[in-house]
Amino acid sequence: MAKLKEKKALMIIAERNFRDEELLEPKKILEDREIKVTIASTSLQNSRGMLGATVKPDLLLSSVKVQDYDVIIFVGGGGASQYWNDPLAHSIAQKAVQKDKILGAICIAPVTLANAGVLSGKKATVFSSEISKLEAKGAIYTGKPVQVEGKIITGEGPQSAEQFGEAIVKVLENLPE
Repeated sequence: MAKLKEKKALMIIAERNFRDEELLEPKKILEDREIKVTIASTSLQNSRGMLGATVKPDLLLSSVKVQDYDVIIFVGGGGASQYWNDPLAHSIAQKAVQKDKILGAICIAPVTLANAGVLSGKKATVFSSEISKLEAKGAIYTGKPVQVEGKIITGEGPQSAEQFGEAIVKVLENLPE
């Protein structure tokens, strides 16, 4: 079983209107296991969640080095659509898969992964309003609250945020040393 204390996770949030629970619940689950969490966005200014949480990102998206992390997570919320067609976000998702990292996305954020081409032929879930966008890129929509497909973990919305966080930890725990 992998030691979690030495692991690092990157959570990517929208500059505005990330979904509070989809950041805060998985973040707490990871930090409770002593996993170091870094938050990235397109600005280092305070980012405001849809429900009012305020978070100051640690890192600009343009400074992200995928190799520095064990887990890369795209957080959902209405603002997450800013990454759907963002070449930098796509590159981060693609590199995460190439480098065999754990890659997660929740709510509408799995659309970013689909548009990056990393969900083609893979089982995934997404917020119900975006099912067609996933399927159009070749993903196999399952409708589950959380879908684990190898090292790619998708969650369908805020009500599955805790289960999403736990699924990420479980995949991390089962990595070979």
